[in-house]
Amino acid sequence: MIPLSILDLAPVCEGATPQQAFGNMLDLAQHAERWGYRRYWLAEHHNMPGIASAATSVLIGHVAGGTSTIRVGAGGIMLPNHSPLQVAEQFGTLASLYPGRIDLGLGRAPGTDHATARALRRYFDSADQFPQDVAELLHYFEPAQRGQSVQAVPGAGVEVPVWLLGSSLFSARLAAAMGLPFAFASHFAPDAMDEALALYRRDFRASARLAAPYAILALNVVASDSEAESRRLFTTQQQSFVNLRRGQPGQIPPPVADIESFWAPQEKAGVERALACTVLGDPAQVAEGLADFAGRHRPDELLITANIFDHQARLRSFELAMQAWQARQAR
Repeated sequence: MIPLSILDLAPVCEGATPQQAFGNMLDLAQHAERWGYRRYWLAEHHNMPGIASAATSVLIGHVAGGTSTIRVGAGGIMLPNHSPLQVAEQFGTLASLYPGRIDLGLGRAPGTDHATARALRRYFDSADQFPQDVAELLHYFEPAQRGQSVQAVPGAGVEVPVWLLGSSLFSARLAAAMGLPFAFASHFAPDAMDEALALYRRDFRASARLAAPYAILALNVVASDSEAESRRLFTTQQQSFVNLRRGQPGQIPPPVADIESFWAPQEKAGVERALACTVLGDPAQVAEGLADFAGRHRPDELLITANIFDHQARLRSFELAMQAWQARQAR
């Protein structure tokens, strides 16, 4: 069976606080572990009132400490915001505390707006050095050599699987050249998905870290007892995308009965294109949608996400998705 994993942003819903978002985050991770999800990834974003996963490595430690078997990681750390040494130390620490359970996904986008990116990077103003930074980071995870002047402590000699994340051909090409696993952000930027996946698999070079290509595709999934209810729940994510494109990011809004009255036609077209990789409906529809997506694109793993306003409905969506997928694969 193609494994299912979860991508979370620790969403802060309207009327809620980051503290409540963190409680929901851990609750979802604990349920996901019981339901059979392979990994639980958190994504780095900044200056976004509806996303509380800015201190990503801190939250990974919190989730790993509150679970026992599920893999926990970053999907991802935006490497240009950090020094490779600091990332190696943080994830070397996490992997030492929770051996065999920590993943490190790396992206080259800032995960925020331009002004906030400058505030984060201070003296570093571009992602042009991303390939060199990835190589430097990988070096810090190698066993320290005699006379090595800079070491990651902890980190040197610690096993931390490193992934490259992307929404374009750049990271696909780099992951293939470096022999690393690759995850594509098809849940919000699907345009280059097929080309990136083909390029990655065609040009992959085996490395000490990975013998054969391994690709994850991300997918929005909203499951409930009916298609109508799933479509209603999905309006939360649709509104969030419109608000972001309007330059008005805010907390996660509740669903609406009539999304057509919320957006303009050009906004609708843009959001539908961005969220084209979406499966929603009742369990049978979700099973069919997942099978169709997996059959067309042949990912090694699916990373599913769902920005649902009500926490219990969100839990139910992930539970139904896994049940539907397991039943479909069993047949």
